Amino acid sequence: MKFIHLSDLHIGKRVNEFSMLEDQKYILTQIIQIVEEEAPDGVLIAGDIYDKSVPSAEAVQLFDDFLCQLAKQKRQVFVISGNHDSPERIAFGSRLMDASGIHLSPVFQGEITPISLEDSYGKVDIFMLPFLKPAHVRRFYEEEEIESYTDALRVVIEHMKLQPEHRSILLTHQFVTGASRSESEELSVGGADNVDASVFDSFDYVALGHIHGPQSIGRETLRYCGTPLKYSFSEAGHKKSVTVVELLEKGTCRIETIPLIPRRDLRELKGTYMELTEKKNYEGTNTEDYIHITLTDEEDIPDAIGKLRVIYPNLMKLDYDNRRTHSHGDFSDLEQIEEKTPLELFSEFYEKQNNQPMNQEQREFIKELMERIWEETL
Repeated sequence: MKFIHLSDLHIGKRVNEFSMLEDQKYILTQIIQIVEEEAPDGVLIAGDIYDKSVPSAEAVQLFDDFLCQLAKQKRQVFVISGNHDSPERIAFGSRLMDASGIHLSPVFQGEITPISLEDSYGKVDIFMLPFLKPAHVRRFYEEEEIESYTDALRVVIEHMKLQPEHRSILLTHQFVTGASRSESEELSVGGADNVDASVFDSFDYVALGHIHGPQSIGRETLRYCGTPLKYSFSEAGHKKSVTVVELLEKGTCRIETIPLIPRRDLRELKGTYMELTEKKNYEGTNTEDYIHITLTDEEDIPDAIGKLRVIYPNLMKLDYDNRRTHSHGDFSDLEQIEEKTPLELFSEFYEKQNNQPMNQEQREFIKELMERIWEETL
């Protein structure tokens, strides 16, 4: 049984104040063509359909058109809500759309009932698990000890009615420990939202959403398909694709990717103003791409962004790399932020702002305050 795995469409997103709606329409049309050529039994969409919990009318219309085209192809479509989505809005009309083969995850009520498909190898059970926080799970399992995201997912999965003889797929939208993040994803300080990969061991394939770079975690069948478009310059080196998953007999799974070609790419250029404006250096390249330029000139170029946009009309970002900028420290290293606790990060921030470290009394106060806030948000 064959599936197309998608996630993190982020319809309606703006990147550096540029609307990506036309680019999203272009890439979704390309995905429709891939689906038609591949003829899968189902399409798995693992959350973050929209970029905001209250999406624009244009974003809703675009996703509606996408679903209608899939329904016309008679595809079974499975959609869950991500952390950017409103679960209630994604679930709207789900019981009516089931008859058309469009299956939308309901708001989590404590149990996940699978949808089953069947082929010559037997049944495939598809479990749709929307983005969850520990607080979402605690209210339904008060007797369970749920302190972390791993605990929450473990409890929910333990209560699923998995049939060992069936092949099973889980759609979920979480951060699995070990995945590589991008700048365009929401960052949880100290890795508080991590889920251990072991909680997913019972499933033949786990269709993950949330992380923007395509990658597998631990095993090939625990996979993020990534976003269909680049949504930050930290993703400039990504090769965007859709993931094609084919489940054969129990225990056998084939995975391949099909590249996606955007209407406009995200690219980074670096050099002096004169180098970047010489025709020989940009001739033959797509100057309509979304561009981040880093100028290496020692002196600022007057109205540089306006002048450069004559050549690069979709210049999104401009900065400098020279002796002056090197004198300023970098306070935003993504990997360091993930590795440090909230208290360590606040202590560093306090010291930078006040030129002295916190005393013991201040540290105890901040620690107690963080613990109280943490309890309220989990």
